[in-house]
Amino acid sequence: MEKIKIEKLSEEEIERRGIKNWGIWEKEVSEFDWEYTSEEHCYIIEGKVKVETPEGDVEINKGDYVVFPVGLKCKWKVLEPVKKYYNFK
Repeated sequence: MEKIKIEKLSEEEIERRGIKNWGIWEKEVSEFDWEYTSEEHCYIIEGKVKVETPEGDVEINKGDYVVFPVGLKCKWKVLEPVKKYYNFK
C-alpha cells in the first residue's frame, strides 16, 4: 500500500493548484478511525494531528500538504483543533 505523502508548498504553488477554492473541514481535539475510499489531498491551515497507520505514525502540522492514498485504514488523533482545505480525487 502507498504511504501518506507530506510536502511543503510555496504560496505560488498553493495558488497554482487552486487549493484555497477547495472545501474546508474542521475538527476539535478527538480520536477516530478512518478508511480512505478515495485519494484525499489536503492542506493544513491550522492544528496538529497524529495519524496512526499499520506502517507507523505520521505527524501532520500547519502548513503541510498531505496526500492520503486510497485504501488507507488509520486512526486520526487530533492533538490541536485542525482546519484544512481538502479535495478528493
